[in-house]
Amino acid sequence: MDDHNQRVIVVIETALLCAQEPLSVAELTRLFVEDVDAAQIDEALLEIQEAWSDKGMELLHIATGWRFQSRLSMREYLDRLTPEKPPKYSRAVMETLAIIAYRQPVTRGEIEEIRGVTVSTNVMKQLEDRGWVEVIGHKETIGRPGLYATTKQFLDDLSLTNLQSLPILEDAAPMAVADQLGQATIEFDASATVETVVELDEYGHEIMQIDFDQIAVETMPEVEPSKEVSPESENKSDEQKTMINDKL
Repeated sequence: MDDHNQRVIVVIETALLCAQEPLSVAELTRLFVEDVDAAQIDEALLEIQEAWSDKGMELLHIATGWRFQSRLSMREYLDRLTPEKPPKYSRAVMETLAIIAYRQPVTRGEIEEIRGVTVSTNVMKQLEDRGWVEVIGHKETIGRPGLYATTKQFLDDLSLTNLQSLPILEDAAPMAVADQLGQATIEFDASATVETVVELDEYGHEIMQIDFDQIAVETMPEVEPSKEVSPESENKSDEQKTMINDKL
């Protein structure tokens, strides 16, 4: 390796180690005044990857470019330096994210139909606030519901280059999908509240279950027990009827 190529590798390696965000090949070419093309940059990146193959850091190609990051095997040690634990997400959040990732673009109603439970606004807000999902359009149907899809931030956080890099599904059930997706850098919250299972109609809306028998019992007026009528009262009643008829 000549001095020029070695210099290119050192410059790129230094830039990636110092960068706060992933760097694309186009951005890396701006490091050099002389003519260094994309092919030379790619070759240098592969050599850097090889040089770091036996270290605690690795060079990865993700959706928005190249970046250095610690290996998963180093996580247990690095966690001791940071008292703040990474956020943990409930099963509901993870299942919703998994469905969006594998079925995108998808509407909220379609997510509810797949999961068999209602998707709370808080679940969608967590995913949007985290920058993992976004509305990319609207479905041409009644109400024009929003179509959700994952973002580049989602791919970056899971160290994926593109959606084709997602784990291959062995089980299409939402819980199994969430398990596979959660094997990367996302943690589950085992103590999260389980959502109530409801029945949905063909549009993904909740079907209200009404107990008509119970309503009838609750709204039925109380009937006082009938009193026995004595012969005297019957005679008085007949006399009253006769008097009324005479007046008429």
